[in-house]
Amino acid sequence: MKRPFLGRGWSFPPTFNRVLPGVEMLEEEADIASSLEVLLTTAQGERLMLPQYGCNLEEFVFESFDTRMKTLMVDKVESAILYHEARIELERVHLDDSREVEGVLLIEVKYRVKSTNSRFNFVFPYYRLEGTDINLTTTINLLPDNL
Repeated sequence: MKRPFLGRGWSFPPTFNRVLPGVEMLEEEADIASSLEVLLTTAQGERLMLPQYGCNLEEFVFESFDTRMKTLMVDKVESAILYHEARIELERVHLDDSREVEGVLLIEVKYRVKSTNSRFNFVFPYYRLEGTDINLTTTINLLPDNL
């Protein structure tokens, strides 16, 4: 059963199919989940026609994750969803910091699709230490001997 009132949009990143002409499309709940991922990965000002769209999570990459930062992060996610995703009613945003030592926070978003009253859970992985897995021995071996 098709439910066009939930929306239809491009897959992200855009994927092209050789069999069917055009961009692959997402529909219904998959479109909502994709929209949430795009919203949380977009910096405000990145979309020229919608400068307020986005979440600015990248500003937390070098911050220490104390209670104040975690509360601010949850607030930013909640505000972004409330302002930019009208198809859902936000029930809860929770940070799972059990992998914080690894540099990973899981942002769990529980929501209800307004038009169908269906509940969903979206988990967004936020990586703090991406690109820091540097093997010091290998790095030193790459340096010229005459330094």
